[in-house]
Amino acid sequence: MDDPIDDLTGFDPEALDGDDGDEAGLAGPDLRRVEITPEEAGGRLDKTLADRLPLLSRGRVQALLATGQITRDGRPVSDASSKAAAGVYEVLVPAPTAATPLPEAIPLDVLFEDQHLIVINKPAGMAAHPAPGTESGTLVNALLHHCGDSLSGIGGVLRPGIVHRLDKETTGVMVAAKTDAAHAGLSALFARHDIDRAYIAFVRGAPRPRKGTIEGRIGRSHHDRKKMAVLRTGGREATTHYEVQHVYGPADKPMASKVLCQLETGRTHQIRVHLSSKGHPCLGDPVYGSSAPATAVRQVIADAGLRRQALHAAVLGFVHPVTGEKLRFKTPLPADLQALEEGLAGL
Repeated sequence: MDDPIDDLTGFDPEALDGDDGDEAGLAGPDLRRVEITPEEAGGRLDKTLADRLPLLSRGRVQALLATGQITRDGRPVSDASSKAAAGVYEVLVPAPTAATPLPEAIPLDVLFEDQHLIVINKPAGMAAHPAPGTESGTLVNALLHHCGDSLSGIGGVLRPGIVHRLDKETTGVMVAAKTDAAHAGLSALFARHDIDRAYIAFVRGAPRPRKGTIEGRIGRSHHDRKKMAVLRTGGREATTHYEVQHVYGPADKPMASKVLCQLETGRTHQIRVHLSSKGHPCLGDPVYGSSAPATAVRQVIADAGLRRQALHAAVLGFVHPVTGEKLRFKTPLPADLQALEEGLAGL
């Protein structure tokens, strides 16, 4: 889903492909000490340490164990599956390496471009910017080749020009800044929520009522650090307006539906989290699809070749931050979602 850069705080489970997203926020090398009491001992070591170190994922802890970066009472430990013993563990997190992204001749579907900004239709499988595990093939790599030295540098070495982003597997409209003035202006528009954003989602079942608003604070899940969740306390306020456009299957018990979503806020995975919290996750979503859809829907998904969440950023509208021109862009569903829609219509 659409995510303003100001809301990122270094965490992007989707773009990082399962690697630890928070390490980008560490100054490193960083030495952390964890004391395990006799009462806390006995659990699996990698999970115990990950639970005590909020900036490290379980996978990252496993990697640090394997490379000898973790010791207990001065002695290296390496078996992630071993039981956590009472004592003091020292965890050395090496300083993150941030290589400058290289330009790559990746084709872009350009919807609009002037000297200040560029609007593209992002395909599935393209992360917005480089991150551990996704150092190349990103939109930034493509923009560096396409725009050259004109790309705004406000986003930093790893995110030049990037003002907001879509999840790696979400398709649709994105805007990037080519000048610092455009970057600052676009960032202000996103901060004020003065952006027209509409998404098409195909979901399991059909939300009730058919038109409404989902509100719920979104933050990192307390149960799975690679996921976001609606939280009772903490997190950040998030508001999603939705309208069911079409229902597939029996009217009294729909198997799936097409939902138009419009955002007031732009939190990480907002639409996916909000819809899932109501029991209607996006079809094909590997992260938030908590249970399988009906057999007939699964077959439609397979026939459509859908290997990602069924979510598309269909509309992006804003006032050009430099020229003042009103701009609005609308993109059709990509091939896999078109095939999905056609298949669902036959239910």
